[in-house]
Amino acid sequence: MTDLAKIRETHERGKGIFRLAPVFVPRRFAQAGKRLRLHPDDYYAYGAARGSIKERWFSSVIPAMNGPLAKPDEGMSYVAANDDASDKFLFRDAVEALGPQVIGEALHAKYGTWPMYSKFFDYETPLFHHLHLDEASAQLVGRMGKPEAYYFPPQLNNHPGVFPVTYFGYDPDTTIEQVRERLLQFEAGDNRITELSRAYRLELGTGWYTPPGVVHAPGSYLTYEPQWNSDVNSVHENVVWGEVYPYEFLTENCPEPKKRDIDYILGLMDWEKNVDPHYKKNYFRPPIACAHSDERHTEKWITYGNEYFGAKELTVQPGHTVVVKDPAAYGTILVQGHGTFGVHDAEAAVMLRFGQMSGDEFFVGEDAAREGVTIVNRSKWEPMVFLKHFGPNHPEMP
Repeated sequence: MTDLAKIRETHERGKGIFRLAPVFVPRRFAQAGKRLRLHPDDYYAYGAARGSIKERWFSSVIPAMNGPLAKPDEGMSYVAANDDASDKFLFRDAVEALGPQVIGEALHAKYGTWPMYSKFFDYETPLFHHLHLDEASAQLVGRMGKPEAYYFPPQLNNHPGVFPVTYFGYDPDTTIEQVRERLLQFEAGDNRITELSRAYRLELGTGWYTPPGVVHAPGSYLTYEPQWNSDVNSVHENVVWGEVYPYEFLTENCPEPKKRDIDYILGLMDWEKNVDPHYKKNYFRPPIACAHSDERHTEKWITYGNEYFGAKELTVQPGHTVVVKDPAAYGTILVQGHGTFGVHDAEAAVMLRFGQMSGDEFFVGEDAAREGVTIVNRSKWEPMVFLKHFGPNHPEMP
């Protein structure tokens, strides 16, 4: 069977829904939160030199930018062509082969591929204060800009880590000269730059939207993160929880002649958004219930209010069957319960071995989404809870 024939046959057999294999990504910095439902022995499955596994990626057509030791397909999703995924193919190849049949005419015409992905971001300790580049700055280094969003699912936060608080931007009274002074201390000693910022205690079941150019230091809850197909940043904080970060973290996504240009580095910020006195009002995202919710199921928008992506949380009550329709393609991860999802068996992971297939991740093509996915909750006691991530074309996103 040719690759194209295999892709078509898998797509047809799944009635427009692909079952995806788990994708785990290691990082050398910070400490793992160990809430990814991965076996405790497998957090160093990539080897000690790569660091521990701290992320799981969903619906990804791009590789993780993860240093010279990373494999070319690291971070990229695979579609399972059989039950144990011993036969599989890249999700990216399926999108390229089937195009509008998978992602719909609108996204295919505008982007030519699936333009976003999501991930679980799982750190025990806080992350460094950093920003993601906007489109114009990212293009200068051959990349794309990166907006991202956060949601804190209760099902994966059995513990909060050591610092469930996130810094966003800088205090409205902060001047750019004060930030300049701290960045110039990057190689001299601890610049303590979050002294200039403001922190918000994180709330389970809520989220935030973070535009490009806004400096932020994520807290230690496991986070579900819909984001654009990119990973470009500039790190403002040089010492975090006793871990020291080199100057390259500040300038790795700057053109070579600009790596010592402090004005260029400061210019990567969207200063107005960083010192917005109403930052929480503008970027905090409490859930918004969908009108079609009923006693059998509830659906809430958890990521919304931006031009790039959206996400929902879908809950199907025990013993119920529902047909859920959406006007756009989406990826989804099941975080609680078991039953069926379309023609597929579905169950939330409890403890996965590295490399093991799971029954919790799917991608729903636009035609299947419009027709409606039949979901059967086979439990008498637990709800089925799905997190669903969309591209920028869902017309009902608030």
